[in-house]
Amino acid sequence: METHSDNARSSMRRRTFMGSVAASLVGMSCATVGTRSPASRRLPSIVFILADDMGVGDIQALCPDCRVPTPYLDRVVHEGVTFTDAHSGSAVCSPSRYGLLTGRYCWRTRLREWVLDAYEPPLIAPDRLTLPGLLKRHGYTTACIGKWHLGWDWTGEGEGRNKKADFTVPIRSGPTTRGFDYYFGTDVPNFPPFTFIENDRLVTPPTATYTDDPLLHMGFKTGPMAPGWRFDQILPTLTERAVQFIHQQARTGTPFFLYFPMTSPHEPIAPSERFKGKSSIAPIADFLMETDWSAGQLVEALDRAGIANDTLLIFATDNGHSHYTGWEKLVEHGHPPSGPFRGHKGDIWEGGHRVPFIVRWPGVAAPGTRSDQLICLNDMLATCAALVGDPLPDNAGEDSVNILPAFTGSTTRPLRETLISHDVRGRFAIRHGSLKLVIFAEKEAEPKLELYDLEKDIAETQDLSGRYPDDVQRLIKLLDQHVAKGRSIPGTPQPNDTPDIDIRHLPKQRWARAGATKV
Repeated sequence: METHSDNARSSMRRRTFMGSVAASLVGMSCATVGTRSPASRRLPSIVFILADDMGVGDIQALCPDCRVPTPYLDRVVHEGVTFTDAHSGSAVCSPSRYGLLTGRYCWRTRLREWVLDAYEPPLIAPDRLTLPGLLKRHGYTTACIGKWHLGWDWTGEGEGRNKKADFTVPIRSGPTTRGFDYYFGTDVPNFPPFTFIENDRLVTPPTATYTDDPLLHMGFKTGPMAPGWRFDQILPTLTERAVQFIHQQARTGTPFFLYFPMTSPHEPIAPSERFKGKSSIAPIADFLMETDWSAGQLVEALDRAGIANDTLLIFATDNGHSHYTGWEKLVEHGHPPSGPFRGHKGDIWEGGHRVPFIVRWPGVAAPGTRSDQLICLNDMLATCAALVGDPLPDNAGEDSVNILPAFTGSTTRPLRETLISHDVRGRFAIRHGSLKLVIFAEKEAEPKLELYDLEKDIAETQDLSGRYPDDVQRLIKLLDQHVAKGRSIPGTPQPNDTPDIDIRHLPKQRWARAGATKV
């Protein structure tokens, strides 16, 4: 238990730290990338919890119509700052995770639509600066525990889901080659091999075979599996590992970065025994309750380890709620997974990419407050660069904005001016201020354009494109510029991985191979 003197020392540390943060924000241009030693000031540990397929309507403290109890996340809301205009970089999984870890829109890579399939190669280039790589430069121990879904180099014959992988050898080019000191998890819970991976090895050889099961609504119905593999034990196991990591690192007294990409409430919808039927609504609601519990175990671990006051905790999701894992049952019970927003996972509408984003930082972020700043998961790289006082080079974080002042409440001016959204099929939308232009591209035909004013029409029901054609053309031009420059923030133009990005037509193929930079 903390004593009065402990609290006083903690308060002093936070005041000293915030003074150094303010100084670093003013004097960042004086620093040189990669030359600064681990910061002499006490930097906070960072825990980033990323739920999978969870909408803004799935947390009771954020949505009065939420019918699923979320007491642990409600606590984080009451103790932190909630961002009401937060977005993932894409409306689906792999692209959003790419943006979070690199500060760059995924459509600048070879992957132009959909997500990575099983056994596909790494999406993050080996020489690209990542969020954990940046923090490692400043003395952080970095770990990823959970779902990766950003590709590996599997040894074996064939490509993609048809690959005959050799499970007896290390898996190359995974998380521990992209900035993480440690990894434990399952690449994708509904993709083979159905087993856990630790660093670059399978924990249990997948010598059994998974057979058709209604748990997997989409994805693989068969594949190599560890004997006795149970889908309902994935989340509890990951949670236990993350809690252990927090306690281990707390004893070292040095800062750490824990990225906890959850496997829930993504399919397979497999709540563990203690949560089955607990919601009295549907399995997906039970799984939402277990997701809340899982996040809460990390919050409580920080408390028990005595480091909550020295930890920046963030909870967010990778995209909106999935429409194919029990959406109808939730709606029947009056529960709106996307809150007031139109659409769901995969959509270009707000429900596809507007996500919960909650920051708890005791003594720094004002508890129980809300911010209407426009932010994106991509912004974490530039924000952490500001936090450690290490400016990003021009070839990193091309679409990342420093939103640290929004965490601390030190500014009310807009920090991010533009947001580019991307859906599962490869369609674009651009947001500038309250105006959002949606480009409904097709393979060959000219796209249909729709314009919305989100300040007056949050549900995107009134198309204003015919009334304001000048705004339509202005936003198209702005989007073209951001695509052509290889970046959407100020700086030296950078190359996209492929030169033929077409905002007006759907991608001809999921992977843009012609002229691609090999990763």
